[in-house]
Formats: sequence, structure tokens, C-alpha cells
Amino acid sequence: MNLNSTTAPPLILVMTLVLFAGCSSLGRTVDAAKYDSMTCTDLNRAMGDLARDISQTAITRGKVANTNVPRWLLGGSRVKTAVANRETARIDRLKQQQDAIAAVRARKCPRSAN
Repeated sequence: MNLNSTTAPPLILVMTLVLFAGCSSLGRTVDAAKYDSMTCTDLNRAMGDLARDISQTAITRGKVANTNVPRWLLGGSRVKTAVANRETARIDRLKQQQDAIAAVRARKCPRSAN
């Protein structure tokens, strides 16, 4: 039995998604106290970095959600759903960090710095 060359890319894609699913599950809690010692410039930079990370994660989640998994690949749809859910959880954590930074920045920095 020979496998067509079209079967390899979906298999590789699903295996890659499983790898990323494991890496994206590493979560951290938001420590708002660490933002108190940052300057307004550092807070603005951190806010921008988080915005970029949220955008990239949302793009990745969209690509995963729009991936067509062949029916013959057992568990492929579950992997796709699990990866999309983990990316959603990562976005939620990043938004919590962004909210914590925004609160410190609003309290600490003058309006012109926002």
C-alpha cells in the first residue's frame, strides 16, 4: 500500500499542532505587583508586546480552526479543537496581563503618556 504525497502534509500538520498544543499549555498567573516597579515607558512597551502576542495567537487560532482535517485521520478533529481551545485560553491569560498593565498605567502615568 503506497501513501499518496497528499496524505503527508495533513499528518505533519496534525503532529505539529499536537506539539504546539503541549507548549501552549504552559500557563502563568498574572502578578500585578511586578508592574508597579515599571516606568511608564516600560508599561507602554509591555502593553504593545502583549497586543502583538494576542494578535499572533489569534492568527494561529484562526489558522488551526480553519484547517481541514481528513476524516480518515482518527482524532484529528479533537486535536484541532484542543489546540484552538488552548490558544483561546492563552489569549485570555494575555488579556488579563494587559488589563493589569492598563490598571497600573492608568494610576501611575500621566494622561499624555497613554
